[in-house]
Order: sequence, then C-alpha cells, then structure tokens
Amino acid sequence: MLKVIITKEDNNIRRVEFQGHAMFDDFGKDIVCAAASSIMTTTVNACLKLDKDSIIYNYVDNGLILDIISNDMTTTKLVENMIELLEELENEYPKNIKVK
Repeated sequence: MLKVIITKEDNNIRRVEFQGHAMFDDFGKDIVCAAASSIMTTTVNACLKLDKDSIIYNYVDNGLILDIISNDMTTTKLVENMIELLEELENEYPKNIKVK
C-alpha cells in the first residue's frame, strides 16, 4: 500500500511523506502509483517554478519526503490541492493508497 503521511505544525502543513508501493499492479504498470507520482511531481515542479525556496524534497528508500518551507498562499494552495487529489485517489482505490 502507498502511504501518504501529512505532518502539520501550528495548523500549517510542514511535511508530506510518500512511502511504499500501491500494489495495484507490477512496478511500471501500476496506475495508482503513476497517478500519485504525477500529482506529486506536478505539485513539486509548480512550487519550485514559482519559488525555488518554497520546498525541499528528498528521495529516500521506497519513497519521497517533501518539506514545506514557505507558508505563502501559493505554496499552501498547491500543497492543499495535492492532498485533495491524493484523497480523491484514495477514495477510488482504498486498498492501494492511504492518506493520513
């Protein structure tokens, strides 16, 4: 299962961790992982395009950690949108992705 763990501090999203594999299908064929990766990649690229210092991301074993540095409205809205899209994906594939 793909796990998305959201950490908040003072009511602001501070970190989003992506761990695991959705297991919908084999690596390279998994539509749930592909959708989640697309959502995450689009958000990371948009944040960095608008403000290169708004986030920091690191690939780790079996996942990615996204640290939100800036609390400006644009970064906040992009990250909130990413989470909403991931939650919609979770509603469609509850056995494959969990957002918490």
